[in-house]
Amino acid sequence: ADTLARGLAGQGVEVESAGVLTTPGVAYLARQQGFRAGIVISASHNPWTDNGIKVFGHDGYKLPDEVELEIEGEIFSRLASAQRADAEPLSPLKARPSLPGDPALKRAYEDWLCGMVELEGARKLTLVVDCANGAASAVAPEVFSRCGLLAQYREVAPDGKNINDHCGALHPEVVAKAVRERGADLGISFDGDADRVLFADHQGKVVNGDAILLLAARTMKAQGALKNHTVVATTMSNMGLEAALKRSGIRMLRAPVGDKYVLEEMQKSGASLGGEQSGHILFLDHATTGDGLLTALRVLEILGRAGKPLAELVADLKVFPQTIQNVRVREKRPLLEVEAIRRAIEEAERQLDGNGRVVVRYSGTEPLARVMVEAESEAAMRQHAHAIVEAIRAELGA
Repeated sequence: ADTLARGLAGQGVEVESAGVLTTPGVAYLARQQGFRAGIVISASHNPWTDNGIKVFGHDGYKLPDEVELEIEGEIFSRLASAQRADAEPLSPLKARPSLPGDPALKRAYEDWLCGMVELEGARKLTLVVDCANGAASAVAPEVFSRCGLLAQYREVAPDGKNINDHCGALHPEVVAKAVRERGADLGISFDGDADRVLFADHQGKVVNGDAILLLAARTMKAQGALKNHTVVATTMSNMGLEAALKRSGIRMLRAPVGDKYVLEEMQKSGASLGGEQSGHILFLDHATTGDGLLTALRVLEILGRAGKPLAELVADLKVFPQTIQNVRVREKRPLLEVEAIRRAIEEAERQLDGNGRVVVRYSGTEPLARVMVEAESEAAMRQHAHAIVEAIRAELGA
């Protein structure tokens, strides 16, 4: 962060630091505090070794693909020029160090979160909260305390390298187990930069983003806040979600995986709610990106008003058996251009005959192919997933 600040300062850019803050917190500040951009150093839900840069425009939205590509092109051009000549020395550090940051910036984000919800009925609930040793460690305890919530916290001691390490939203079973052991009402698991969140109900069962979309959609429709009676999910969302929403008179549209693509479809369709099975939930009337803390507070607000446990409120979500398997690859050739892989996918789709789905895609951040198969029976699901995985491994495996 300090190196980035020094580079920006060397080009005449004034830099302010919010210290350790969530990704959606930076997006909020960029939008509300008049900054030209917001920049986050984050590995998101990945290990610390994948740390990179997330950039938001002054409107709080992630940069469009074409703008990112233009910036990347300029970076590569400058790198090529630097290799042909002596690089200019870095300017002295003019920006303040990134830590601890300006507490007023973090406070402004926390004030906004606390003012977004009414949690009177939720204050009797007992919570287990996993902050993934990430940015939520600096925000969630303060926000939940100010809201009068009763919570036990875990994974709130980041050392720079333990982020997402067998904890948080990628390992929601950890909180689910803690909920069972402690007899808590709800478990909450954030990922490293807290733009996604998963839950565990009072029985210790993991509740993913599909169920939260269903819960939020029904509530918003009853309040007249679900624009066009439409929810935007992704190709990975379970067929059971689509069926449950339809029973409630709600249309579901699918976007490619990635919160920016969900956002694009929401803007196109005029939807106010969208999200991913992984726990990215977008309340577009209030935020420009997925915000795990906002989502958690919204869920608590709904539970408090309903006076019912999460398990009961989403009990009618009957999910098709689904598996998602990752295959490490040495290259990302177009999958349908590889004959053996294309045949395996087509055969699975032929046998499923509309009573299931196959989605095969590459990860956007890792050298992985992701194979998702849904079917009416677990045996069919595993059979087709195995065949496609083996085809990818044989043709492209690392």
